[in-house]
Amino acid sequence: MPKIYDAIVIGAGHNGLTCACYLAKVGLKVLVLEQYQTVGGMTVTEEETLPGFWSDIHASGYQLANLSPVPHELGLLDRYELIEPEIAFSHAFPQGDIISVHRDIEKTVREIARYSLKDAETWRALMNRFLAQKDAITVAMFSPPPSFPAAAADFAASSAGMEAYRFSMQSIRSWANQTLEAEVTKTLFGSFATFLGASPDDAGGAELGWLFASVLQNVGNNLVKGGMNRVTLALAEDLQAHGGEIRTNTLVDKILGDSKRATAVRLAGGEEIPVGKLIVSNVDPRNLVVDLLGAGMVGQEIVDKMQQYEWGDSVFVIFLALESPINYRAGPAARQSAHVHLSEPSLDFFARLYLQCRGGELPSAPMIVSWNDSAVDPSRAPAGKALMKFVVLSVPYVITGDATGRVPARTWDEAREPYADYLIDLITANYIPDLKAKILKRVAHSPVDISRKIVSAVRGTLGQGAFLPYQTGSLRPIPELGHYKTPVPNVYLCSSGSHPGPGVSMAPGRNAAQVICDDLGLDFRSVAGTSREKLSPA
Repeated sequence: MPKIYDAIVIGAGHNGLTCACYLAKVGLKVLVLEQYQTVGGMTVTEEETLPGFWSDIHASGYQLANLSPVPHELGLLDRYELIEPEIAFSHAFPQGDIISVHRDIEKTVREIARYSLKDAETWRALMNRFLAQKDAITVAMFSPPPSFPAAAADFAASSAGMEAYRFSMQSIRSWANQTLEAEVTKTLFGSFATFLGASPDDAGGAELGWLFASVLQNVGNNLVKGGMNRVTLALAEDLQAHGGEIRTNTLVDKILGDSKRATAVRLAGGEEIPVGKLIVSNVDPRNLVVDLLGAGMVGQEIVDKMQQYEWGDSVFVIFLALESPINYRAGPAARQSAHVHLSEPSLDFFARLYLQCRGGELPSAPMIVSWNDSAVDPSRAPAGKALMKFVVLSVPYVITGDATGRVPARTWDEAREPYADYLIDLITANYIPDLKAKILKRVAHSPVDISRKIVSAVRGTLGQGAFLPYQTGSLRPIPELGHYKTPVPNVYLCSSGSHPGPGVSMAPGRNAAQVICDDLGLDFRSVAGTSREKLSPA
Protein backbone atom coordinates (compact mmCIF):
# COMPACT_ATOMS: atom_id res chain seq x y z
CA MET A 1 0.00 0.00 0.00
CA PRO A 2 1.34 3.48 -0.83
CA LYS A 3 2.20 5.70 2.10
CA ILE A 4 -0.42 8.40 2.76
CA TYR A 5 0.64 11.81 4.08
CA ASP A 6 -1.63 14.34 5.76
CA ALA A 7 -0.03 17.17 3.78
CA ILE A 8 2.06 17.31 0.61
CA VAL A 9 4.01 20.50 -0.04
CA ILE A 10 5.17 21.08 -3.62
CA GLY A 11 8.45 23.00 -3.68
CA ALA A 12 11.22 23.15 -1.05
CA GLY A 13 11.97 26.86 -1.23
CA HIS A 14 12.02 28.84 1.99
CA ASN A 15 8.25 29.46 1.96
CA GLY A 16 7.36 25.85 1.22
CA LEU A 17 9.63 24.60 3.99
CA THR A 18 8.35 27.24 6.41
CA CYS A 19 4.76 26.18 5.85
CA ALA A 20 5.77 22.51 6.14
CA CYS A 21 7.55 23.13 9.45
CA TYR A 22 4.48 24.69 11.08
CA LEU A 23 2.21 21.93 9.76
CA ALA A 24 4.55 19.27 11.12
CA LYS A 25 4.68 21.02 14.49
CA VAL A 26 0.88 20.86 14.84
CA GLY A 27 1.09 17.12 14.29
CA LEU A 28 0.51 16.58 10.57
CA LYS A 29 2.53 14.03 8.64
CA VAL A 30 4.19 16.14 5.94
CA LEU A 31 6.00 15.33 2.69
CA VAL A 32 7.84 18.02 0.68
CA LEU A 33 8.56 17.36 -3.00
CA GLU A 34 11.29 19.38 -4.78
CA GLN A 35 12.17 19.19 -8.47
CA TYR A 36 15.74 20.51 -7.99
CA GLN A 37 18.66 18.47 -6.69
CA THR A 38 18.62 20.18 -3.30
CA VAL A 39 16.31 22.24 -1.10
CA GLY A 40 16.40 26.00 -1.36
CA GLY A 41 14.48 27.17 -4.41
CA MET A 42 15.45 30.83 -4.74
CA THR A 43 17.85 30.54 -1.77
CA VAL A 44 20.38 28.07 -3.21
CA THR A 45 24.13 28.54 -2.66
CA GLU A 46 26.48 26.73 -5.05
CA GLU A 47 30.05 26.71 -6.39
CA GLU A 48 28.92 28.41 -9.59
CA THR A 49 32.31 29.62 -10.82
CA LEU A 50 35.21 27.63 -9.30
CA PRO A 51 35.60 25.18 -6.38
CA GLY A 52 35.63 26.99 -3.05
CA PHE A 53 33.74 30.05 -4.38
CA TRP A 54 30.21 29.84 -2.92
CA SER A 55 27.66 32.05 -4.70
CA ASP A 56 24.06 32.76 -3.78
CA ILE A 57 22.38 31.89 -7.05
CA HIS A 58 19.35 34.14 -6.47
CA ALA A 59 18.47 35.71 -3.11
CA SER A 60 21.36 37.19 -1.14
CA GLY A 61 19.83 39.52 1.44
CA TYR A 62 18.29 38.62 4.79
CA GLN A 63 16.65 42.04 5.19
CA LEU A 64 12.98 41.05 5.49
CA ALA A 65 13.85 37.99 7.56
CA ASN A 66 15.12 40.44 10.19
CA LEU A 67 11.47 41.41 10.72
CA SER A 68 10.21 37.84 10.67
CA PRO A 69 9.07 35.91 13.74
CA VAL A 70 9.80 32.61 11.94
CA PRO A 71 13.51 32.22 12.83
CA HIS A 72 12.66 32.62 16.53
CA GLU A 73 9.52 30.49 16.49
CA LEU A 74 11.28 27.62 14.72
CA GLY A 75 14.63 28.03 16.50
CA LEU A 76 16.50 28.59 13.25
CA LEU A 77 19.09 31.03 14.57
CA ASP A 78 20.87 28.19 16.38
CA ARG A 79 21.55 26.62 12.98
CA TYR A 80 23.16 29.49 11.04
CA GLU A 81 25.18 32.62 11.73
CA LEU A 82 24.32 36.15 10.65
CA ILE A 83 26.91 38.74 9.61
CA GLU A 84 25.88 42.36 10.13
CA PRO A 85 27.92 44.83 8.05
CA GLU A 86 28.25 48.28 9.58
CA ILE A 87 27.30 49.75 6.20
CA ALA A 88 23.98 48.28 5.11
CA PHE A 89 24.32 49.43 1.50
CA SER A 90 25.83 52.16 -0.61
CA HIS A 91 24.91 53.86 -3.85
CA ALA A 92 27.91 54.61 -6.05
CA PHE A 93 27.87 56.95 -9.03
CA PRO A 94 30.14 57.00 -12.11
CA GLN A 95 32.12 60.08 -11.07
CA GLY A 96 33.16 58.42 -7.80
CA ASP A 97 30.48 59.99 -5.60
CA ILE A 98 28.79 57.75 -3.04
CA ILE A 99 26.09 57.71 -0.36
CA SER A 100 26.44 55.01 2.30
CA VAL A 101 23.61 53.99 4.61
CA HIS A 102 25.17 53.06 7.95
CA ARG A 103 23.58 51.15 10.80
CA ASP A 104 24.04 54.36 12.80
CA ILE A 105 21.40 56.74 11.46
CA GLU A 106 23.45 59.81 12.42
CA LYS A 107 26.27 58.64 10.15
CA THR A 108 23.75 58.22 7.34
CA VAL A 109 22.39 61.71 7.96
CA ARG A 110 25.93 63.12 7.70
CA GLU A 111 26.44 61.24 4.42
CA ILE A 112 23.31 62.74 2.88
CA ALA A 113 24.13 66.20 4.25
CA ARG A 114 27.15 66.31 1.93
CA TYR A 115 24.62 66.64 -0.90
CA SER A 116 21.67 68.34 0.81
CA LEU A 117 21.10 69.51 4.38
CA LYS A 118 17.36 69.50 3.73
CA ASP A 119 17.40 65.89 2.51
CA ALA A 120 19.48 64.83 5.51
CA GLU A 121 16.77 66.05 7.87
CA THR A 122 14.09 64.56 5.63
CA TRP A 123 15.85 61.18 5.85
CA ARG A 124 15.68 61.35 9.64
CA ALA A 125 11.97 62.23 9.49
CA LEU A 126 11.25 59.40 7.05
CA MET A 127 13.04 56.88 9.25
CA ASN A 128 11.06 58.09 12.28
CA ARG A 129 7.92 57.65 10.23
CA PHE A 130 8.92 54.01 9.63
CA LEU A 131 9.58 53.45 13.34
CA ALA A 132 6.09 54.73 14.15
CA GLN A 133 4.58 52.30 11.62
CA LYS A 134 6.98 49.36 12.02
CA ASP A 135 4.74 47.24 14.26
CA ALA A 136 1.74 47.73 12.00
CA ILE A 137 3.81 46.95 8.88
CA THR A 138 5.17 43.78 10.50
CA VAL A 139 1.72 42.57 11.57
CA ALA A 140 0.41 43.24 8.03
CA MET A 141 3.24 41.20 6.51
CA PHE A 142 2.90 38.24 8.84
CA SER A 143 -0.88 37.93 8.78
CA PRO A 144 -3.28 36.88 6.03
CA PRO A 145 -4.34 40.03 4.16
CA PRO A 146 -7.73 41.65 4.68
CA SER A 147 -10.19 41.32 1.82
CA PHE A 148 -10.01 44.06 -0.79
CA PRO A 149 -13.39 45.57 0.22
CA ALA A 150 -12.30 45.63 3.87
CA ALA A 151 -8.98 47.26 3.02
CA ALA A 152 -10.71 49.83 0.82
CA ALA A 153 -13.17 50.61 3.61
CA ASP A 154 -10.30 51.14 6.05
CA PHE A 155 -8.64 53.57 3.64
CA ALA A 156 -11.88 55.49 3.13
CA ALA A 157 -12.73 55.67 6.82
CA SER A 158 -10.36 58.52 7.66
CA SER A 159 -8.21 61.23 6.15
CA ALA A 160 -5.12 59.36 7.39
CA GLY A 161 -6.30 56.26 5.54
CA MET A 162 -6.82 58.21 2.34
CA GLU A 163 -3.36 59.75 2.69
CA ALA A 164 -1.86 56.29 3.17
CA TYR A 165 -3.72 55.08 0.07
CA ARG A 166 -2.45 58.03 -1.95
CA PHE A 167 1.13 57.29 -0.88
CA SER A 168 0.72 53.61 -1.76
CA MET A 169 -0.27 54.61 -5.31
CA GLN A 170 2.25 57.43 -5.87
CA SER A 171 5.17 57.10 -8.28
CA ILE A 172 8.70 57.54 -7.00
CA ARG A 173 9.24 60.57 -9.27
CA SER A 174 6.11 62.34 -8.06
CA TRP A 175 6.92 61.67 -4.39
CA ALA A 176 10.64 62.40 -4.68
CA ASN A 177 10.08 65.72 -6.43
CA GLN A 178 7.69 66.74 -3.64
CA THR A 179 9.86 65.45 -0.79
CA LEU A 180 13.52 65.67 -1.73
CA GLU A 181 15.92 68.22 -3.15
CA ALA A 182 19.10 66.51 -4.41
CA GLU A 183 19.06 64.22 -7.42
CA VAL A 184 21.36 61.74 -5.69
CA THR A 185 18.90 61.35 -2.79
CA LYS A 186 16.00 60.88 -5.19
CA THR A 187 18.08 58.24 -6.95
CA LEU A 188 18.76 56.47 -3.66
CA PHE A 189 15.05 55.83 -3.14
CA GLY A 190 14.37 55.23 -6.83
CA SER A 191 16.90 52.41 -6.93
CA PHE A 192 14.95 50.46 -4.32
CA ALA A 193 11.71 50.79 -6.26
CA THR A 194 13.63 49.11 -9.09
CA PHE A 195 14.19 46.05 -6.85
CA LEU A 196 10.49 45.30 -7.21
CA GLY A 197 10.26 46.36 -10.84
CA ALA A 198 8.86 49.88 -10.45
CA SER A 199 10.07 52.53 -12.86
CA PRO A 200 10.15 56.19 -11.69
CA ASP A 201 6.70 56.72 -13.17
CA ASP A 202 4.99 53.46 -12.16
CA ALA A 203 2.23 53.64 -9.55
CA GLY A 204 3.32 52.39 -6.14
CA GLY A 205 7.04 53.04 -6.52
CA ALA A 206 7.22 55.67 -3.77
CA GLU A 207 6.09 53.35 -0.98
CA LEU A 208 8.39 50.56 -2.17
CA GLY A 209 11.45 52.82 -2.24
CA TRP A 210 10.71 54.27 1.21
CA LEU A 211 9.95 50.90 2.77
CA PHE A 212 13.09 49.12 1.55
CA ALA A 213 15.40 51.98 2.48
CA SER A 214 13.78 52.22 5.92
CA VAL A 215 14.10 48.50 6.65
CA LEU A 216 17.80 48.55 5.82
CA GLN A 217 18.40 51.64 7.94
CA ASN A 218 16.46 50.19 10.86
CA VAL A 219 17.40 46.48 10.96
CA GLY A 220 20.49 46.39 8.77
CA ASN A 221 21.43 44.23 5.83
CA ASN A 222 22.50 40.95 7.42
CA LEU A 223 24.08 38.25 5.32
CA VAL A 224 24.05 34.57 6.19
CA LYS A 225 27.55 33.20 6.78
CA GLY A 226 28.26 30.59 4.14
CA GLY A 227 25.32 31.62 1.97
CA MET A 228 21.54 31.91 1.98
CA ASN A 229 21.10 28.15 1.53
CA ARG A 230 21.94 27.80 5.25
CA VAL A 231 18.46 29.22 5.97
CA THR A 232 16.63 26.57 3.96
CA LEU A 233 18.91 23.83 5.26
CA ALA A 234 17.98 24.96 8.78
CA LEU A 235 14.28 24.81 7.86
CA ALA A 236 14.78 21.33 6.41
CA GLU A 237 16.46 20.19 9.63
CA ASP A 238 13.58 21.52 11.72
CA LEU A 239 11.03 19.82 9.48
CA GLN A 240 12.81 16.47 9.68
CA ALA A 241 13.18 16.82 13.45
CA HIS A 242 9.35 16.95 13.62
CA GLY A 243 8.85 13.91 11.41
CA GLY A 244 8.56 15.62 8.03
CA GLU A 245 10.07 14.10 4.90
CA ILE A 246 11.71 15.69 1.86
CA ARG A 247 12.27 14.21 -1.61
CA THR A 248 14.49 16.10 -4.08
CA ASN A 249 14.88 15.48 -7.83
CA THR A 250 11.12 14.91 -7.78
CA LEU A 251 8.97 16.88 -10.23
CA VAL A 252 5.22 17.00 -9.66
CA ASP A 253 3.42 16.64 -12.99
CA LYS A 254 -0.22 16.87 -11.85
CA ILE A 255 -2.52 17.26 -8.88
CA LEU A 256 -5.21 14.58 -9.12
CA GLY A 257 -8.82 14.87 -8.02
CA ASP A 258 -11.79 17.03 -8.92
CA SER A 259 -13.21 20.46 -8.12
CA LYS A 260 -14.27 19.28 -4.66
CA ARG A 261 -11.08 17.62 -3.48
CA ALA A 262 -7.48 16.83 -4.45
CA THR A 263 -6.66 13.20 -3.74
CA ALA A 264 -3.04 12.72 -4.85
CA VAL A 265 -0.09 14.11 -6.80
CA ARG A 266 1.35 12.43 -9.88
CA LEU A 267 5.10 12.69 -10.43
CA ALA A 268 6.79 13.15 -13.80
CA GLY A 269 7.77 9.47 -13.81
CA GLY A 270 4.17 8.36 -13.29
CA GLU A 271 4.25 7.61 -9.56
CA GLU A 272 1.14 8.69 -7.66
CA ILE A 273 1.29 9.74 -4.01
CA PRO A 274 -2.07 9.92 -2.21
CA VAL A 275 -2.76 12.72 0.26
CA GLY A 276 -4.93 12.47 3.36
CA LYS A 277 -5.85 16.08 4.05
CA LEU A 278 -4.30 18.79 1.87
CA ILE A 279 -1.79 19.93 -0.72
CA VAL A 280 0.21 23.17 -0.48
CA SER A 281 1.93 24.66 -3.53
CA ASN A 282 5.12 26.70 -3.36
CA VAL A 283 5.53 26.75 -7.15
CA ASP A 284 4.53 29.83 -9.13
CA PRO A 285 0.76 30.42 -9.18
CA ARG A 286 0.39 30.05 -12.94
CA ASN A 287 2.06 26.62 -12.85
CA LEU A 288 -0.25 25.62 -10.00
CA VAL A 289 -3.48 26.78 -11.65
CA VAL A 290 -2.84 26.09 -15.33
CA ASP A 291 -0.60 23.02 -15.27
CA LEU A 292 -1.00 21.20 -11.95
CA LEU A 293 -4.74 21.77 -11.42
CA GLY A 294 -6.19 22.76 -14.78
CA ALA A 295 -9.62 23.92 -15.88
CA GLY A 296 -11.22 20.64 -14.84
CA MET A 297 -10.48 21.38 -11.18
CA VAL A 298 -10.58 25.19 -10.92
CA GLY A 299 -12.74 26.23 -13.87
CA GLN A 300 -11.81 27.91 -17.15
CA GLU A 301 -12.38 31.45 -15.82
CA ILE A 302 -9.65 31.05 -13.18
CA VAL A 303 -7.28 29.52 -15.74
CA ASP A 304 -7.90 32.44 -18.11
CA LYS A 305 -7.19 34.97 -15.34
CA MET A 306 -3.92 33.27 -14.41
CA GLN A 307 -2.90 33.25 -18.08
CA GLN A 308 -3.05 37.08 -17.89
CA TYR A 309 -0.93 37.28 -14.72
CA GLU A 310 1.92 39.79 -15.11
CA TRP A 311 5.46 38.60 -14.38
CA GLY A 312 7.39 41.86 -14.49
CA ASP A 313 10.88 42.55 -15.76
CA SER A 314 13.59 39.93 -16.09
CA VAL A 315 17.09 40.03 -14.58
CA PHE A 316 20.60 39.15 -15.74
CA VAL A 317 23.19 37.87 -13.26
CA ILE A 318 27.01 37.68 -13.41
CA PHE A 319 29.05 35.60 -10.94
CA LEU A 320 32.77 36.35 -10.65
CA ALA A 321 35.63 34.47 -9.02
CA LEU A 322 38.46 37.00 -8.60
CA GLU A 323 42.21 36.74 -8.12
CA SER A 324 42.10 39.26 -5.25
CA PRO A 325 39.74 41.86 -3.73
CA ILE A 326 38.72 44.77 -5.95
CA ASN A 327 38.67 48.51 -5.31
CA TYR A 328 35.70 50.75 -6.05
CA ARG A 329 36.32 54.16 -7.57
CA ALA A 330 34.03 55.53 -4.84
CA GLY A 331 36.43 54.42 -2.09
CA PRO A 332 36.62 51.79 0.67
CA ALA A 333 33.10 52.36 2.04
CA ALA A 334 31.67 50.72 -1.08
CA ARG A 335 33.55 47.47 -0.51
CA GLN A 336 32.54 47.47 3.17
CA SER A 337 28.85 47.56 2.18
CA ALA A 338 26.72 44.44 1.93
CA HIS A 339 25.75 45.55 -1.55
CA VAL A 340 26.18 48.60 -3.75
CA HIS A 341 23.79 50.13 -6.26
CA LEU A 342 25.58 51.29 -9.40
CA SER A 343 23.83 53.92 -11.48
CA GLU A 344 23.88 57.46 -12.76
CA PRO A 345 22.53 60.06 -10.27
CA SER A 346 19.23 60.63 -12.00
CA LEU A 347 15.66 59.37 -12.01
CA ASP A 348 15.76 59.93 -15.76
CA PHE A 349 18.42 57.19 -15.82
CA PHE A 350 15.81 54.72 -14.54
CA ALA A 351 13.15 56.02 -16.91
CA ARG A 352 15.50 55.47 -19.86
CA LEU A 353 16.39 52.02 -18.60
CA TYR A 354 12.75 50.93 -18.41
CA LEU A 355 11.91 52.45 -21.78
CA GLN A 356 14.66 50.34 -23.33
CA CYS A 357 13.93 47.17 -21.35
CA ARG A 358 10.19 47.18 -21.85
CA GLY A 359 10.69 47.98 -25.51
CA GLY A 360 12.70 44.78 -25.87
CA GLU A 361 16.13 46.42 -26.07
CA LEU A 362 19.24 45.35 -24.16
CA PRO A 363 19.71 48.40 -21.88
CA SER A 364 22.80 50.51 -22.51
CA ALA A 365 23.16 51.50 -18.83
CA PRO A 366 21.11 49.20 -16.59
CA MET A 367 20.68 49.40 -12.84
CA ILE A 368 23.34 47.05 -11.37
CA VAL A 369 23.42 45.69 -7.82
CA SER A 370 26.95 44.71 -6.82
CA TRP A 371 27.13 42.13 -4.00
CA ASN A 372 30.39 42.10 -2.02
CA ASP A 373 30.13 38.41 -1.16
CA SER A 374 33.61 37.57 0.12
CA ALA A 375 34.42 41.10 1.36
CA VAL A 376 31.61 40.74 3.90
CA ASP A 377 31.88 36.96 4.36
CA PRO A 378 35.46 35.70 3.76
CA SER A 379 34.29 32.08 4.14
CA ARG A 380 32.69 32.32 0.70
CA ALA A 381 36.03 32.29 -1.20
CA PRO A 382 39.51 30.75 -0.79
CA ALA A 383 42.01 32.78 1.26
CA GLY A 384 43.30 35.80 -0.65
CA LYS A 385 40.73 35.43 -3.43
CA ALA A 386 37.43 37.26 -3.86
CA LEU A 387 33.86 36.53 -4.94
CA MET A 388 31.25 38.95 -6.29
CA LYS A 389 27.82 38.86 -7.86
CA PHE A 390 26.24 41.48 -10.11
CA VAL A 391 22.45 41.50 -10.50
CA VAL A 392 21.31 43.55 -13.48
CA LEU A 393 17.85 45.12 -13.11
CA SER A 394 16.07 45.02 -15.58
CA VAL A 395 16.44 43.33 -18.98
CA PRO A 396 13.93 42.06 -21.56
CA TYR A 397 13.02 38.38 -21.70
CA VAL A 398 12.52 38.60 -25.47
CA ILE A 399 15.23 40.63 -27.23
CA THR A 400 14.00 42.77 -30.10
CA GLY A 401 16.77 45.38 -30.16
CA ASP A 402 20.04 46.55 -28.65
CA ALA A 403 20.74 49.92 -27.06
CA THR A 404 24.43 49.07 -26.45
CA GLY A 405 25.45 49.02 -30.09
CA ARG A 406 27.60 45.95 -29.38
CA VAL A 407 25.24 42.95 -29.26
CA PRO A 408 23.69 41.98 -32.61
CA ALA A 409 22.24 38.67 -31.32
CA ARG A 410 18.49 38.39 -30.73
CA THR A 411 18.34 35.21 -28.64
CA TRP A 412 19.65 35.01 -25.09
CA ASP A 413 21.74 31.92 -25.80
CA GLU A 414 23.67 33.98 -28.37
CA ALA A 415 23.50 37.35 -26.56
CA ARG A 416 24.43 36.21 -23.05
CA GLU A 417 28.25 36.35 -23.31
CA PRO A 418 28.48 39.48 -25.53
CA TYR A 419 26.15 41.32 -23.15
CA ALA A 420 28.17 40.12 -20.15
CA ASP A 421 31.32 41.43 -21.89
CA TYR A 422 29.61 44.79 -22.35
CA LEU A 423 28.51 44.96 -18.72
CA ILE A 424 31.95 44.06 -17.35
CA ASP A 425 33.46 46.81 -19.50
CA LEU A 426 30.80 49.24 -18.24
CA ILE A 427 31.40 48.39 -14.58
CA THR A 428 35.18 48.54 -15.00
CA ALA A 429 35.10 51.91 -16.78
CA ASN A 430 32.69 53.61 -14.38
CA TYR A 431 32.77 51.93 -10.96
CA ILE A 432 35.47 49.28 -10.34
CA PRO A 433 38.62 50.11 -12.37
CA ASP A 434 40.51 46.91 -11.50
CA LEU A 435 37.60 44.50 -11.93
CA LYS A 436 38.25 43.10 -15.40
CA ALA A 437 41.95 42.44 -14.76
CA LYS A 438 41.19 40.31 -11.68
CA ILE A 439 38.63 37.90 -13.14
CA LEU A 440 39.55 34.21 -12.75
CA LYS A 441 36.20 32.84 -13.92
CA ARG A 442 32.96 34.41 -15.05
CA VAL A 443 29.56 32.75 -15.27
CA ALA A 444 26.59 34.69 -16.60
CA HIS A 445 22.92 33.72 -16.27
CA SER A 446 20.49 35.19 -18.77
CA PRO A 447 16.75 35.31 -17.99
CA VAL A 448 16.36 32.13 -20.03
CA ASP A 449 19.11 30.39 -18.02
CA ILE A 450 17.47 31.47 -14.76
CA SER A 451 14.08 30.07 -15.78
CA ARG A 452 15.69 26.80 -16.92
CA LYS A 453 17.50 26.32 -13.63
CA ILE A 454 14.54 27.08 -11.33
CA VAL A 455 11.16 26.50 -12.95
CA SER A 456 9.39 28.96 -10.65
CA ALA A 457 11.67 31.80 -11.78
CA VAL A 458 9.31 32.34 -14.69
CA ARG A 459 10.78 34.36 -17.58
CA GLY A 460 13.92 35.01 -15.53
CA THR A 461 12.06 36.97 -12.86
CA LEU A 462 12.66 36.60 -9.13
CA GLY A 463 9.35 37.33 -7.41
CA GLN A 464 6.71 34.96 -8.86
CA GLY A 465 4.81 37.86 -10.35
CA ALA A 466 5.17 41.60 -10.77
CA PHE A 467 4.57 43.61 -7.60
CA LEU A 468 1.82 45.84 -8.98
CA PRO A 469 -1.01 47.60 -7.09
CA TYR A 470 -3.48 45.11 -8.57
CA GLN A 471 -1.22 42.15 -7.71
CA THR A 472 -0.66 42.87 -4.01
CA GLY A 473 -2.40 41.99 -0.75
CA SER A 474 -5.57 39.94 -1.19
CA LEU A 475 -5.36 40.62 -4.94
CA ARG A 476 -2.16 38.55 -5.20
CA PRO A 477 -1.92 36.59 -7.43
CA ILE A 478 -5.60 37.07 -8.35
CA PRO A 479 -8.53 37.81 -6.03
CA GLU A 480 -9.85 34.24 -6.26
CA LEU A 481 -6.55 32.95 -4.79
CA GLY A 482 -5.81 35.93 -2.55
CA HIS A 483 -6.02 34.19 0.83
CA TYR A 484 -3.67 31.25 0.16
CA LYS A 485 -6.65 29.19 -1.00
CA THR A 486 -7.65 27.85 -4.41
CA PRO A 487 -11.16 26.95 -5.61
CA VAL A 488 -10.31 23.34 -4.68
CA PRO A 489 -11.03 23.33 -0.92
CA ASN A 490 -7.97 21.32 0.17
CA VAL A 491 -5.39 22.91 -2.16
CA TYR A 492 -3.47 25.95 -0.88
CA LEU A 493 -0.61 28.16 -2.06
CA CYS A 494 2.25 29.54 0.05
CA SER A 495 4.67 31.02 -2.46
CA SER A 496 5.86 34.59 -3.04
CA GLY A 497 3.12 34.70 -5.65
CA SER A 498 0.88 35.39 -2.65
CA HIS A 499 0.85 38.08 0.07
CA PRO A 500 3.16 39.80 1.04
CA GLY A 501 5.16 38.90 -2.06
CA PRO A 502 8.86 38.41 -2.85
CA GLY A 503 11.85 38.51 -0.55
CA VAL A 504 13.20 36.11 2.05
CA SER A 505 10.64 36.88 4.74
CA MET A 506 9.13 33.40 5.17
CA ALA A 507 5.85 35.31 5.53
CA PRO A 508 3.80 33.59 2.79
CA GLY A 509 4.72 30.19 4.22
CA ARG A 510 3.83 31.21 7.77
CA ASN A 511 0.61 32.96 6.74
CA ALA A 512 -0.54 29.98 4.68
CA ALA A 513 0.06 27.72 7.68
CA GLN A 514 -2.19 30.01 9.78
CA VAL A 515 -5.01 29.70 7.23
CA ILE A 516 -4.61 25.94 6.98
CA CYS A 517 -4.65 25.50 10.74
CA ASP A 518 -7.82 27.60 10.97
CA ASP A 519 -9.49 25.44 8.32
CA LEU A 520 -8.49 22.22 10.09
CA GLY A 521 -9.41 23.48 13.55
CA LEU A 522 -5.80 23.33 14.74
CA ASP A 523 -4.25 25.85 17.13
CA PHE A 524 -1.57 27.69 15.17
CA ARG A 525 -0.67 29.86 18.16
CA SER A 526 0.35 26.80 20.16
CA VAL A 527 3.29 26.25 17.80
CA ALA A 528 3.96 29.85 16.76
CA GLY A 529 4.06 31.25 20.28
CA THR A 530 2.49 34.53 19.10
CA SER A 531 -0.98 35.85 18.39
CA ARG A 532 -2.16 37.26 15.14
CA GLU A 533 -3.05 40.53 16.83
CA LYS A 534 0.39 41.19 18.31
CA LEU A 535 3.45 39.69 16.67
CA SER A 536 6.81 39.78 18.39
CA PRO A 537 9.24 40.18 15.49
CA ALA A 538 13.01 40.22 15.79
